[in-house]
Amino acid sequence: MKPIQTGVERLLADPPSMLQGKRLGLLANPASVGCPEGDGRFRSSRMLVANHFPGQLKVLFSPQHGFFAEKQANMVPSKGLADPLLGIPVFSLYGETRKPTPPMLEPIDILIIDLQDVGTRVYTFISTMALCLQAAQTHNKQVLVLDRPNPIGGDHVEGNCLKPEFASFVGMYPIPMRHGLTIGELALLFNDYFGIGCELTVTPMAGWRRQMLFQDTGLPWIPPSPNLPTPLSAIVYPGQVLWEGTNVSEGRGTTQPFEIFGAPFLDAARIETCIPEEKLAGVHLRALAFEPTSDKWEKELCHGFQLHIIDARMYQPYRTSLTLLQAVVSLHPEKFQWKSPPYEYEFEKLPFDLITGDLLIRSAIEDGHPLRNLEETWAEEVKCFEEIRAPYLLYE
Repeated sequence: MKPIQTGVERLLADPPSMLQGKRLGLLANPASVGCPEGDGRFRSSRMLVANHFPGQLKVLFSPQHGFFAEKQANMVPSKGLADPLLGIPVFSLYGETRKPTPPMLEPIDILIIDLQDVGTRVYTFISTMALCLQAAQTHNKQVLVLDRPNPIGGDHVEGNCLKPEFASFVGMYPIPMRHGLTIGELALLFNDYFGIGCELTVTPMAGWRRQMLFQDTGLPWIPPSPNLPTPLSAIVYPGQVLWEGTNVSEGRGTTQPFEIFGAPFLDAARIETCIPEEKLAGVHLRALAFEPTSDKWEKELCHGFQLHIIDARMYQPYRTSLTLLQAVVSLHPEKFQWKSPPYEYEFEKLPFDLITGDLLIRSAIEDGHPLRNLEETWAEEVKCFEEIRAPYLLYE
């Protein structure tokens, strides 16, 4: 299958005149790669840009997890450094600051953003992008976003929209958990609808269609962060990220983060029997035991499940994981706990409430209320969001 053409590849094939003679900055990480020569050898976007625009690339920026995507967990800052190949500064946007400062932006005229998003509201890369757009507007810099696929598709929207009082670095704007947009489309939405108002250009992909999952693109999957090692981990992430707000392991410290979950106190057999089959559309639960080497329950035997995706198009990650979570809470009220702050630089609100973006969700889970009642309220939110996002869709 012929791969789609990413934004960086289209940029190199037909460089826009706006870049001529301009000083450039690039926000990227190891998943920012391109194969402009079509030879199957993918190369770092920073090297592609540096070689194609000699002398123009002045600084680099890195998102959460660091320039080499080496930092594992939340609130583990990365430091600035010098690029080992280019010798130019690398400014961390997940350290002393999460928003570019005037000294960081002074050496450039245009900030290029080339990041692989994963299609979920809480993934911090899109918050970093939004803060970059805000800084660019304040300091009169242009932004060029090079688009990449939404790895979990662009034709499904799922979950509730974030309530403004829960805005944080894991959700800056009232969008659903699974938004169905590419990072370029999100940039347009943030900049226009949510009123950032910077001078923004998006270089779209060629050949991408909204129904595509990542495995349909022909592109190599390079983990954008350490705990999303495969396209499958990205597919389950919009639901499985909920465990981050609890004392149940989301599989960090194992080879299958987010695909597995569990805790020493979980009774997998009881959980399995209390969940109706129709609540698990497109997915099969397989009971297992595992021992995390780090993070929650380090070196302790955990009991839980692996999520085997049978039909990714039927599978609803958010609904599925909420169903599993409610079962765990109801069966283990003595040992289950909501994780305490801090979480992603928020020191007061519960992490779970920041992740879901709506206090009613935790209340419904604790009280054992049917989740379908919540889903009915989300239906109107999703319909409204689909109308809002329509003007910013770049692909069929």
